[in-house]
Amino acid sequence: MRVVRFSHNDAIRFGIVDETELVVLAGDPLFAGFETTGERVPLGEVALLAPVIPRSKIVCVGKNYRDHAAEMGGEAPEAPLLFLKPNTAVIGPGDAIVRPSQSERTDFEGELAIVIGRVAKNVPASAALDYVFGYTIGNDVTARDLQKSDGQWARAKGFDTFCPLGPAIETEFDLEGGARIVTRVDGDVRQDGPISDMVHSVPEIIAYASAAFTLLPGDVILTGTPAGIGPFDAGQTVEVEITGLGTLRNTARNA
Repeated sequence: MRVVRFSHNDAIRFGIVDETELVVLAGDPLFAGFETTGERVPLGEVALLAPVIPRSKIVCVGKNYRDHAAEMGGEAPEAPLLFLKPNTAVIGPGDAIVRPSQSERTDFEGELAIVIGRVAKNVPASAALDYVFGYTIGNDVTARDLQKSDGQWARAKGFDTFCPLGPAIETEFDLEGGARIVTRVDGDVRQDGPISDMVHSVPEIIAYASAAFTLLPGDVILTGTPAGIGPFDAGQTVEVEITGLGTLRNTARNA
């Protein structure tokens, strides 16, 4: 099931994708379930928004692909390396990534994103997938020069617009289905790697994160990026495609 959040006739609503139409939901399915209104809206008549705005946090995992850890000059951590982004960093498909004036290098990082479906605390890895609502695509945009100069990542990873999400949440995504992350800048492939190359698996990440933070419905976990990260400039379009989840597309501009 592909769930979207959309704007139509000056209202923000939720729907289920059914080929070229949206089956309109009565409310946010994270809290109201999948009750429908009986209304259908042509997909071409709506503006897709970020499919979820986390109520509390975005938990991110650094260096979770060995090839990416190597390109950053180190090895993958033995335990998941966690950091947070604020929910104010979230934008949706088609929204502009704003390159801040404080930074001279803004990088893309295409990632698989987990959307948490119910309260999770001290969840064992064996039960972790029971707490997942679905999956979407994320771009962990990073001011790389500020990441290096600050010595920690809050500012470099947390600017407004630095967490594009979308275009939909897939509730039946197959983690074992051979999906790949492909990131393009103006059509040129910059990243291409299978999600199976993750050092720490989705269940392990949820278990580890929930041991530190209570995960709430709508919280998002970004699971790390494969090798090939790099900069993009104003006017360029970054596309992150994940098999089975579609393509998240955003064009950059300067602040």
